[in-house]
Amino acid sequence: MSEIDPKTQTELEAAVFRRLVGHLRGRADVQNIDLMNLAGFCRNCLSNWLKDAADERGVPLSKDESREQVYGMPYAEWKARHQTEASPEQQAAFAKTPPQH
Repeated sequence: MSEIDPKTQTELEAAVFRRLVGHLRGRADVQNIDLMNLAGFCRNCLSNWLKDAADERGVPLSKDESREQVYGMPYAEWKARHQTEASPEQQAAFAKTPPQH
């Protein structure tokens, strides 16, 4: 790949993040535990990483605000609308490969 200046690199990375978040908002049928089991991260991880980045830069952003940025709505509302109870199989798979942050 050709040399990309740092500003353009940041802009590209931000665009990818927005696209990923948009994709996940459109796939509310995919549960966080399934994302964790398959990829080792989920929507909550993304919101935590967003908050960590804000904290590192001194940008005020609460945990609830960072979750709303990722979920597109308050987290409690998303859970009520979309989250299902994890099956024993999902829980067992999660126990085998806990998140590594």
